[in-house]
Amino acid sequence: MMGSTSVLVVDDQVLVRAGFAMILSAEPDIDVIGEAGNGIEAIRLARELRPDVILMDIRMPEMDGITATRELCDAPRDACPRVLILTTFDLDDYVYDALRAGASGFLLKDTPPDDLAAAIRVVAAGDSLLSPSITRKLLEEFTKTPATPTPHAGLSDLTEREVEVLGQLARGLSNAEIAGELFVSETTVKTHVSHILNKLELRDRVQAVIVAYESGLVIPGDG
Repeated sequence: MMGSTSVLVVDDQVLVRAGFAMILSAEPDIDVIGEAGNGIEAIRLARELRPDVILMDIRMPEMDGITATRELCDAPRDACPRVLILTTFDLDDYVYDALRAGASGFLLKDTPPDDLAAAIRVVAAGDSLLSPSITRKLLEEFTKTPATPTPHAGLSDLTEREVEVLGQLARGLSNAEIAGELFVSETTVKTHVSHILNKLELRDRVQAVIVAYESGLVIPGDG
């Protein structure tokens, strides 16, 4: 990725916020352009500064991180910032809500500094990022509370192979793993994923996984 990645750090604890800003500012390709202590400030600064990535806490006064994420992402796909949720709670009931709101990633606050910087780069590049424990929680949520399938209009525009790739995405496979399963190149898989996101008007893989489950394309626990 060319140039530096601009980041807005949002956390209600001043020392925690300063710590994240210090860690990220030490990276040559990351530029912390602002800090906010709650969701209201986060929205204002995000619209003013237009950061590439927002590092967002969940539990904050005045407005929580999920509400702020939802409001920021209630916009055209290209106008929505990348939001990386960071929290102390690996058993947080808000995991699913945060992803539904439009978050592109979800990490715990005990993530090592190098991994945090790497996560910023991944999300800024347009990919989604979930820790393994969070991925399990997300799938468990679908299994625990099966909902009536909600059809997504864009699914009918997908080719047979794109539907197949979407199903593999929903099962948590990486591009390399999908390539191995389908006996195609990783570049071909990347192209299919790009077409899927464009046709379904989705921001990233996380949103694609949610559509796959909510539409009934993939059944929790199946395969």
